Amino acid sequence: MGMIKDDTVRNATAYFWGERTSTIDWCEENYAVSNYIAEFWNTLTNAAMILLAALGIYSSIRYRHGKRVTAMYVGMLVVGCGSACFHATLKYTTQLLDELPMLYLCAIALYSFIEIDKKVQFGVWLPTSLAAFQLTITLTYLFWVQNPIFHQIAFAATAIGAAVVGCNRLYTTNMSSGTRRALFRLHLLGHLGMWGGFLAWNIDNVFCHNLRSYRGYVGTPLDALLQLHGWWHILTAYGSAFLLLWAHLLRLARLGHDNLYSAQYFMGVFPYVGMKQPKKID
Repeated sequence: MGMIKDDTVRNATAYFWGERTSTIDWCEENYAVSNYIAEFWNTLTNAAMILLAALGIYSSIRYRHGKRVTAMYVGMLVVGCGSACFHATLKYTTQLLDELPMLYLCAIALYSFIEIDKKVQFGVWLPTSLAAFQLTITLTYLFWVQNPIFHQIAFAATAIGAAVVGCNRLYTTNMSSGTRRALFRLHLLGHLGMWGGFLAWNIDNVFCHNLRSYRGYVGTPLDALLQLHGWWHILTAYGSAFLLLWAHLLRLARLGHDNLYSAQYFMGVFPYVGMKQPKKID
């Protein structure tokens, strides 16, 4: 997703990863901070998604909340790692590691919402159908329609499908008013993160030349604050984390365990699902 920028000077083979082969490039000046990382800040900011995903994996495994929940967090982890590899190298192969896992994460979320109950309803045909659909999209993107817009449309369609099924599960699940309020808050925070990141992403694309001028004016280290694609990474990392927590707690509510768990914060800033502390009785 994005536009190729005029960074031909910094895409020379003299740099560590050599000439750029990706079909897209971003507004951050290539190899401006390090000769070993093509887009330093765009790479570094993926740490937010990696840390939040790792925390989710730890939580789901620790409390034994099921493979479906863990798989969603693993998908998020793969997205973060793939994006970091892409921005560090600007190679076409790592670009695919950034883009394709986004589709697979949405497919995993869609499956998890459809099969939200403890008993599997649709057997093997549902994961087989979803896998075949994603494989078709992948092969089409690799060999026929190598256009980022095709990836964006496929991603949006899968994400919308997961969102529609998820909302249906929300309104058909019996839960306490406290759980419903908590889920509403997580859903709202998730959308604020995703749409806020999307706004930063668009500003970065449309006003790139202005942003580069401003970064040159303020200088180091304040220029890092104007790396809006990096803010897209941070905001969507939190948006994704809150939406996965929403899906996580929704499944617990569906199973009747929402009274035992809640959204909590590690170090006050990293959200995860943890066990509620029992109330003290004097």
